[in-house]
Amino acid sequence: MRIATALAGALLLAGCQTMQAPEASNTEILAASQAWADAFNACDVPRIVALYDREAAVWGTTAQAIASTPEAVRQYFSGVCSAPVKAKVEFGAQLVRVRGDSALNSGSYTFVGPKGGQIPARFSFAYRRVDGRWLIVDFHSSFRPAPPKPSGG
Repeated sequence: MRIATALAGALLLAGCQTMQAPEASNTEILAASQAWADAFNACDVPRIVALYDREAAVWGTTAQAIASTPEAVRQYFSGVCSAPVKAKVEFGAQLVRVRGDSALNSGSYTFVGPKGGQIPARFSFAYRRVDGRWLIVDFHSSFRPAPPKPSGG
């Protein structure tokens, strides 16, 4: 009887493991990142903020401090969007890693000004799936340094 009970319990646990949420694909994370770029490019601050988890941390490209509340995230992007020159972001290389309900997307993007000026930058997005949506829980962006100059000899 004990063996039958233990076997039934093991089968029940094995069945529960197959009922977990399906592994997300890289495509979902790329789409979540593109949704951020679309909102950023539209300077739609409410839409940008809605892509972040309530406990998100944002270390923006031009930020002097980390924003760690929804209000601070809103203030950061409101400041960016109220700048006299509004740049659009275009993604370059992206490296996506998905682990269950968490994902990372790191790579490069370029800020393109209205007159065609380009500023290379790099980013890292950390995502968490919440109620079926991928929300940003950590975001870091910084200017990409210029490549080293070759040493002449």
